Amino acid sequence: MRDTGVSQNTPRLEIKNLARAFDGRTVVDDVSLSVMPGQVTCLLGPSGCGKSTTLRIIAGVEKQDRGEIYVDGEMICDGTTTVPPEKRNIGLMFQDFALFPHLCVAENVAFGLKGSKDEKRARVSELLQRVDLMRYIDSYPYELSGGEQQRVALARALAPRPAIMLMDEPFSGLDNRLRDGIRDDTLEILKEQDAAVLLVTHEPEEAMRMADEIALMRGGHIVQKGAPYNIYRAPADKEAVAFFSDINVIRASVQGALASTPFGRFLAPGVPDGQEVDIVIRPHHMKIDFDRGGKGPNPTIQDGVAARGIVERARFMGSESLVEFRMDFDGSTFKATVPNVFMPKVGQPLWLTIRRDRCFVFPASN
Repeated sequence: MRDTGVSQNTPRLEIKNLARAFDGRTVVDDVSLSVMPGQVTCLLGPSGCGKSTTLRIIAGVEKQDRGEIYVDGEMICDGTTTVPPEKRNIGLMFQDFALFPHLCVAENVAFGLKGSKDEKRARVSELLQRVDLMRYIDSYPYELSGGEQQRVALARALAPRPAIMLMDEPFSGLDNRLRDGIRDDTLEILKEQDAAVLLVTHEPEEAMRMADEIALMRGGHIVQKGAPYNIYRAPADKEAVAFFSDINVIRASVQGALASTPFGRFLAPGVPDGQEVDIVIRPHHMKIDFDRGGKGPNPTIQDGVAARGIVERARFMGSESLVEFRMDFDGSTFKATVPNVFMPKVGQPLWLTIRRDRCFVFPASN
């Protein structure tokens, strides 16, 4: 574990109120977050939301219009005074591995290292053994697979023992077969180094797999921060739900803190009478009623009222089946997922219910 002489309660990386605009368009808007030693935080959001620009500002390759950046409690940049990128003790990993083609693996890893020749050789050997590439120490990048090049890039980024590691979509160029293993190995090494990691990604699955904390970005803002479980189970708005999965949405009007729908009534506490809300349900929280056929006993409080839909499409997705319905009540399309293989015929009527404890109610949005 790194000994910096800094209190363990001090964030390794802290940014306050970062802002950046290009040609009058605000790209990063009042972004603040902190990352503790050994913590992995993911900046998650769609393309163009400002997450990569935030990363470049922290790295020092882009200048903010306002805001402050701190490393281990020391300010390194406030828009006026700035520490040069090479002196910030920050490592960088990008989608483009950016290995030097004319240098062998050992020379790539050693690039930028300080110290004696023996010290450099020892550090290179240590890291190549850790990423299981010692046998390629004299090879050149073109002789390596994509996964092997990625591990060389990781070793090179870790070689100077950076306090902070910034990673911008570093695994997106790898095929699915390699990605999970390399992500897990990378995470293990970074935590061993006690580095603070800020990872940029547009893939919710990657953020959920790697992050201790997710900062969800949209339109230059951080709209929600928290542990992956909390972000998923208590999303800030409809768009946050939709970023992690497909959604079904029912528009309803509120009377007496209740929203009436074809699936029954839903609680809408604090919403004024007459205001519309969006009730949002993930497909795997839809329940297909196989037995009732719309004619059975009264619905339970938990599952609500059954609404009928006609099967439009059914697809087997591997571990589950995705079924799309055209709903009788308004002709909208609803999706439901079912474990294992379930392939009803197109045109078959089925009844759906919704778990009230697994849906979200938000003020209606356009």
